[in-house]
Amino acid sequence: MVEYRPIPDERDVFHEYRSYAFRPESGVPTYDPDEHETPRATLGSRRGLYDPTADDTAPRTVCRHYWLETHVRGEPHRTAGLASVATPPEYRHSGYVRRLLANSLAEYRDRDVRFSVLWPFRYRFYRQYGWDTANSIVTHECAPTALEFATGAVDTEGTFRRLEADEYDRLEQAYDAHAERYGLALERDEQWWRRRVFAGHDRDPFVYAVERDGEVRGYLVYTIDDDSNGRTMAVSELVAVDHDALLALLAFCHRHDSQIERVRLRVPGDVPIRDIARDPDEIDTVVEDGPMVRIVDVAETLSACSAPALETDVTIAVDDPLADWNDGTFRLEGADGRSACTRLADSIDPESADIRLDVAALSQLVVGSQSAPRLERTGRLTATDSTALKTVTTWFPETDVYLGEYF
Repeated sequence: MVEYRPIPDERDVFHEYRSYAFRPESGVPTYDPDEHETPRATLGSRRGLYDPTADDTAPRTVCRHYWLETHVRGEPHRTAGLASVATPPEYRHSGYVRRLLANSLAEYRDRDVRFSVLWPFRYRFYRQYGWDTANSIVTHECAPTALEFATGAVDTEGTFRRLEADEYDRLEQAYDAHAERYGLALERDEQWWRRRVFAGHDRDPFVYAVERDGEVRGYLVYTIDDDSNGRTMAVSELVAVDHDALLALLAFCHRHDSQIERVRLRVPGDVPIRDIARDPDEIDTVVEDGPMVRIVDVAETLSACSAPALETDVTIAVDDPLADWNDGTFRLEGADGRSACTRLADSIDPESADIRLDVAALSQLVVGSQSAPRLERTGRLTATDSTALKTVTTWFPETDVYLGEYF
């Protein structure tokens, strides 16, 4: 019987496992608390899985949990960021990660966490355990001259100013407008701003804000990277509260044309850079899968989510390979703009439910990254009839979802 527990006093072991899993080509750097226990690195809670019957005391696998809040359908929900899942080669293919994930979900449930999000090393691996893609990440790359159209196009460009970490609060209003627009956007506290936005792994990024009438209307977080192809302005976060702010930010990138060879913009898919560019053929655009999401507790999460004004109910059969409390049939009822979800008796035949799907597809449906009709078209959702499909489509309409932050 394995034990799942915190590992606060084995940080050197955690560092060794993580280094081997994610940077084996660098060897294993000697653990140095001054170097590896930076304020950025100390966020989150370390966990390990141990075998108490073994002669050694080394954990079989480890991970880190970040205790977050994300916006889902206009409301904040407690969310766990799962990261640094690492197993040394001598313990792999023994089922330890599966048990680590199951124990993590149980801890999340005990903490009333609604969603789990992670950045996978391989999507297929985590799909088998109930996580699935939350949103896409769009990357536009071009010479800075391709953004020349933005210079002068904005009516009132505003004033640009570089901000330091102590001024993070000046960005909050613009970020809050962004977070209200996108599902799974993080609710940021002061520590997150200081240690994750204004601080990097190897070097801190530049943070520039555009101000208009004394108010921040948008900002960029970026580094200047230098490689064999020259310098690239790599923008990891672009937030604009309106179209003029977007144009101003792109013009700011263009004004680096004497200093850099390329601009790389990592943004949500609905940021209309190609639509407004004068020469979109000069912009290389790549669409990639982003983080993955999973519901922790179906009954609790669906009861906590806001709902349209529906006076109806629908039964949903859920298949969950990891959490037995989710594996069954549920009745979802709507009244007064809220939902109530209860698990039905195990004797209920899942085939009789109005809707049938697995927990990964349900997670995408609930956060808004996939619609019920699309899930049905791809064979991931089965509805007894068109009325049931219409009901669940109205209940969970597709929305803009974007979580772009690594943790």
